[in-house]
Amino acid sequence: MEALPDQVLAEAFARTALENLRREYPNKPDHVLESAKDAETPRALHPVFYGSYDWHSAVHMHWLLVALLRRFPGLAAAPEASALLDRNLDARLVAAEADYLRRPSAACFERPYGWAWLLKLSAETAAWAHEAPNGPAGRWQQGLAPLADVVAQRLREYLLRLAWPVRSGVHGNTAFALDLALDWAGATDETGLGELIRGRALAWFGGDRGCPVAYEPGGEDFLPPGLLEAVLMRRVLGHRAWGEWLDRFLPDWSAQALGNWLAPVRVEHPGDPRLAHLDGLNLSRAWCWRRLAAALPAADPRRAVAIEAARRHLAAALPCVPGGDYAGRHWLASFALLALIGTGEDGADEKSPFQLYSVGMG
Repeated sequence: MEALPDQVLAEAFARTALENLRREYPNKPDHVLESAKDAETPRALHPVFYGSYDWHSAVHMHWLLVALLRRFPGLAAAPEASALLDRNLDARLVAAEADYLRRPSAACFERPYGWAWLLKLSAETAAWAHEAPNGPAGRWQQGLAPLADVVAQRLREYLLRLAWPVRSGVHGNTAFALDLALDWAGATDETGLGELIRGRALAWFGGDRGCPVAYEPGGEDFLPPGLLEAVLMRRVLGHRAWGEWLDRFLPDWSAQALGNWLAPVRVEHPGDPRLAHLDGLNLSRAWCWRRLAAALPAADPRRAVAIEAARRHLAAALPCVPGGDYAGRHWLASFALLALIGTGEDGADEKSPFQLYSVGMG
């Protein structure tokens, strides 16, 4: 596949997000019926996040639009995208979403994956509002704030109750949720939640060693548990302490030892909603490999391994985005953007437009 200019790819991603956010059906609700009156349409239940097949995908498609507009203000789709965000992130509609999450029957609703993406969306608006106080992000952040507060409180309560981390490669993964929630804690100066996350991460992952690389991937994974743990711990530990931790966690970086992590996975059935997760796995692996590369010293031979792994995974996955079957089209572009913009050692997304310098797509 030939590398596409940043602007062209950004336009394609924006159009994909707009299409998804207007599409109510098919829809897979995560909804507890306590009586017949609770049998409502997706849009009636969720006046903001009703599109994109499910609630969490609608949330991260909103993040995709905000992140693209922040980096590409000249997008042809910008007026349309801004109008949609103004309409959807209106305080009245967001209040209805917050009321839904306050329901006792919704205590586990989208826990923790959807919560993490909601906080990531709020963090993106907060970061942009800080950069451009007179821009549109300030009103979107203000509209989202009550819902973000509800979600953050739910997350605090959950982390205090959770005895062990969830290490799966799907929605329940704890490291992924903590990583995205740290973005919100940093962007909004919520030091209490940030300290809680760091404490829980140290307690759960600080003593890990000899990551079982050969156990990955699972057949329906879209998240890489071991890599996510490694990048989360870089945010939690100082550089020297993280280096020592990484030596214990991944002591062998040979091609033989890392084989399952270095090779992109093949997606045999892209129309199957769960088996299509593997396209997302390639993208989230690329995101993690880029972050590991950024954290490793330039002279460290492991850095070259991480850069090459990121390049290979992006090359395998980007042709599937943003086209393809709806099973992947309703969510993959957001993971592609994560992988392309990368994340620095402190967890902050790069503010410049994404670059394909290390992808080698040509």
